[in-house]
Amino acid sequence: MDKAKVVCIIPARYASTRLPGKPLADIAGKPMIQHVYERACRASLVDAVAVATDDARICGAVAAFGGRALLTSTAHLSGTDRLAEAAAHCKKASVIINVQGDEPLIEPELIDRLARTLLEEARLKMATAGAPLPEDEYNDPAAVKVVVDKDGYALYFSRSLIPYPRCPDGFAPFKHVGIYAYRKNFLLRFARLPQSPLERAEGLEQLRALENGCKIKVLTAKNPAFGVDTPEDLVKINALVLAGGARKTV
Repeated sequence: MDKAKVVCIIPARYASTRLPGKPLADIAGKPMIQHVYERACRASLVDAVAVATDDARICGAVAAFGGRALLTSTAHLSGTDRLAEAAAHCKKASVIINVQGDEPLIEPELIDRLARTLLEEARLKMATAGAPLPEDEYNDPAAVKVVVDKDGYALYFSRSLIPYPRCPDGFAPFKHVGIYAYRKNFLLRFARLPQSPLERAEGLEQLRALENGCKIKVLTAKNPAFGVDTPEDLVKINALVLAGGARKTV
């Protein structure tokens, strides 16, 4: 890890309101965190992968399948804080990729695209991804929406439907895919910034970056990622994995 240039870190906490112990939930015979870890390891531009967690049970599960886990503070209020603590141990890293621990079908190619974007655009500090928003999620506050400018930089993220479709012809709302690439030095500074007003209002950390003047590049993915938040999601993801039906997101 100390010599790795691009490091993929997977924040994973045991507590979950709707699905306690979510990272250890069984998916086709493996804990969910193992599925995420293995897919991250398939990204060709990633030099190292690690799980950042506050729970010894998750550390033990990662060690059991031969992965690397970092035990972080239990006091962190967000995944970004946990990510930053782990990133501080990556002495030579220049790019940190944050992959959500509840997206077991994350595509390695999307991870590579984000890494490549930061490696090739030296002035860029942060990047993420978006995909077409399914119509049944238009009014779902759990589905975060993003609007971008003509160059693909985020203008705003919201739990509300944006932009408002007053003229629906050609309207194509965009869903935020919760994967991030950071310049490491920026990530460490970002994690120390106080919560911003819009961040508190929407409950979205990326708004803190926008409110502090950071430009966020948004890459286009074909489909939104499949996040596991509920027992019903777990049933669906098991069926998908067992059927070999992982959807492409790039």
